[in-house]
Amino acid sequence: MNDASWGAAPSTGHRRAADRGSAPGYRREVPPPAGPLHEAGAAAQTRPMPIVPDAGGDQDDRERGAAHVGGPLFRDEQEPDIRPQQPDAPEAPKAKKSAGRDLRAAIGVGVGLGAVILASLFIYKPVFLGVIVLAVVVGLWELTSRLAERKDIKAPLVPLAVGGAAMIIAGYASGAEGAWVAMAFTALAVLVWRMTEPPDNYLKDVTAGLFAAFYVPFLATFVALMLAAGDGAWRVLTFLILTVVSDTGAYAVGWRFGKHKLAPRISPGKTREGLVGAVVFAMVAGALCMHFLIDDGEWWQGLLLGLAVAVSATLGDLGESMIKRDLGIKDMGALLPGHGGIMDRLDSLLPTAPVVWVLMVAFVGSA
Repeated sequence: MNDASWGAAPSTGHRRAADRGSAPGYRREVPPPAGPLHEAGAAAQTRPMPIVPDAGGDQDDRERGAAHVGGPLFRDEQEPDIRPQQPDAPEAPKAKKSAGRDLRAAIGVGVGLGAVILASLFIYKPVFLGVIVLAVVVGLWELTSRLAERKDIKAPLVPLAVGGAAMIIAGYASGAEGAWVAMAFTALAVLVWRMTEPPDNYLKDVTAGLFAAFYVPFLATFVALMLAAGDGAWRVLTFLILTVVSDTGAYAVGWRFGKHKLAPRISPGKTREGLVGAVVFAMVAGALCMHFLIDDGEWWQGLLLGLAVAVSATLGDLGESMIKRDLGIKDMGALLPGHGGIMDRLDSLLPTAPVVWVLMVAFVGSA
């Protein structure tokens, strides 16, 4: 701003300011200190100082009051920027949201497994029974290996593998009673087998063995029970479709819209939005499967079945995540590229199998 804006000429500004300095409400101008450092700015010091009413209060209050008076020396005025304008820096490219795994490998392996399962399921049931036994034995090997590596827990694999295969076959041939009998003999075999080694950690090892026997082969036996029915192939297919659709819905919706963590201390990647996606996808798929695939099935039964599958599959996934966190590992194995190990695929299937079997029996019977 120019000097005229202060309301006085340069030659009389000091005298008028001095005259008014003694009046109430005005401050007297303080002369600039003398010295060589200030001689260069002498011309600037002869300008009249602005007359600002002293409203009292502390220094900060007076400075805030001064800010409302115009002039380049005050905070509300900006000097023109005479620096050369620099070209705007290019914005950093936004990171694309990653799915977190090799989708091509995961899809390829999934398609391959699906083809094997469907071929064995509808061509010859005993072949599919062999697929279940193979998956159970490999899953037991992965689980016992990780327990030994990470926790020094030596659950005996041999009686678990033999007993697990016996549970599957007995369940298919003799029903639930045969599966329970095979489970009892498997537990006894684990107790006896571990006696051939030193007694140190005996209780820990056999407890882990009994847990493995229930967690993997016994739960898988319910798939064999479904298979034994007259329309067993379609019941198993419905079970597989609903579980896969639930996992896919949770993954797709959670990856795209997930913001609220479901269980951050167990599985940070799972969200509440993903759970909603799992429920919606599974209920729609359940209604379609019960109506078109299951004899005497009703669409509303499929809604309930889909809801139950979404909940059990999510709990099964969280359960295995809890085990892996306790062991300090990301995957149970590396046999399936893009998926991890066999147990990383069975985590949601195993606890879902008894749920589907029970609801199928309740809705359409066991024949």
